[in-house]
Amino acid sequence: MKVVAVMPVYNEEKTVGGVIRQVKKYADEVVAVDDGSRDDSYAAAERAGAVVLKHIINMGLGFTLRTGCEKAVRMGADIIITIDSDGQHDPKEIPKLVSELKKNRLDIVIGYRPPSKSMPFTKKFGNWLIYNSSKVFFGVDIKDTQSGFRVFTKRAYQKIKWNSSRYAVASEIVMNIGKNKLKYKEVRIKTIYGNKFKGTTVIDGLKIFLSMLWWKIRG
Repeated sequence: MKVVAVMPVYNEEKTVGGVIRQVKKYADEVVAVDDGSRDDSYAAAERAGAVVLKHIINMGLGFTLRTGCEKAVRMGADIIITIDSDGQHDPKEIPKLVSELKKNRLDIVIGYRPPSKSMPFTKKFGNWLIYNSSKVFFGVDIKDTQSGFRVFTKRAYQKIKWNSSRYAVASEIVMNIGKNKLKYKEVRIKTIYGNKFKGTTVIDGLKIFLSMLWWKIRG
């Protein structure tokens, strides 16, 4: 089975090369999508041996992941991995997630990061709110709904395809898991916050919640 890793990249010239080289040990191909970076991320990813795509302007995380996943499908991927390029995920844990997917014949495996004691209260509250909203709205019990470290089959990708262009992509994937009754599991991974909790802000979290509420109302 061909395994292709998809990596969104935005101003990560310092880390992307090292992450790609590690990921290549566990995936047949790596697709890096440079989402309008203003630094040397594109060249760094290319030097590390990835298939590199580039957005001329910043299109957002959801759009970037979709670009990468569509490319992975065209490359013949049977299994797709999504992993961040800033070093907050450990590529050494890829085999664990892939093994869980194959062994239990799952559709999708999501890397679960236990809450860190040093995590800001606002981020803890945001995670709690989105988790409980996902459970109530979509009937899906996924604690780390915003995790970007996922492994899923080509078939599952067709079921979880999203329209969100930005951070709401993670919650839309969770919604589609519930909607299509996909077989899923969370697998504990290391919590690495070397980038000062880079990611969703309070405003992003509010937008995600409102998107979820709209999806629920709209049905």
